[in-house]
Amino acid sequence: MPRPASRTSLPMLSVDGIDAFIPSRQRPVRVRARSLPADTHFEPHRHSWAQLAYCASGILQVTAATPDEVTYIVPPSRAVWIAPGALHAINVLEAADFRTLYIHANSTPAGWPGCRVIVVSPLLREMVLALDAHDGPGLSAAREAMLSGLLIDEITQANTQPLGVPMPHAAHGDKRLRALCEAVLRAPSERATLAEWSAGMGASERTMARLFRDELGTSYQQWRQQAILAHALPLLARGTPVSQVAAASGYASDSAFSAMFKAAMGQSPSYFQNKNGL
Repeated sequence: MPRPASRTSLPMLSVDGIDAFIPSRQRPVRVRARSLPADTHFEPHRHSWAQLAYCASGILQVTAATPDEVTYIVPPSRAVWIAPGALHAINVLEAADFRTLYIHANSTPAGWPGCRVIVVSPLLREMVLALDAHDGPGLSAAREAMLSGLLIDEITQANTQPLGVPMPHAAHGDKRLRALCEAVLRAPSERATLAEWSAGMGASERTMARLFRDELGTSYQQWRQQAILAHALPLLARGTPVSQVAAASGYASDSAFSAMFKAAMGQSPSYFQNKNGL
């Protein structure tokens, strides 16, 4: 039965230079492009503007609190919308061409107070690339304004997906539940039951089931499915065979994993291994 592992510190990356990219009413969308090595870590912070965390390549982990803590795993086909004022941290799981979109709070789509995962359409991807040329001679102020307006509209119309993994509050949540969730995330292939995980945390299955309902508003089975999806998507994005992803996700058969995946995502795992899915 796996036990919680000790945390290790990750390399820090300075956020110096952010002042040059702060959005305004005149320039509501700013794009900041950076190439980040794996294990780059941004400590929890917040902005008065909204942010779209997107990588043209690589894998990100975004943790946000709005107000509940949710962890998102972000392949290149997806992006995380971070609401103005939301506390968030970012880890680079796989070397990434990071494209951060800073968006003025007045341009936030109506009804978007929290964070969410959106599908990055080909049009949105190309507009990000076009706006990234803001320092060159090819992008006039008028064109930037038109692209910014269209980009915000495309974000508003984008499909969303429930890829977040809610986590117990680090300060106020039950420490046993927090430890269990972190242990499951570290060992997604572990097929232990809730009773077995609970015993390892010094609690009964009944107590842990109640904590999942009370603190996360979900059952352990539903929470674990979200954790499995977050684990499986980056593997599929890298072209890992479905059979290996299924085994790494704790499934005894490819068919059982594929059935769960399709029911949750609306597409088979193989769809996310080609250019149409990613």
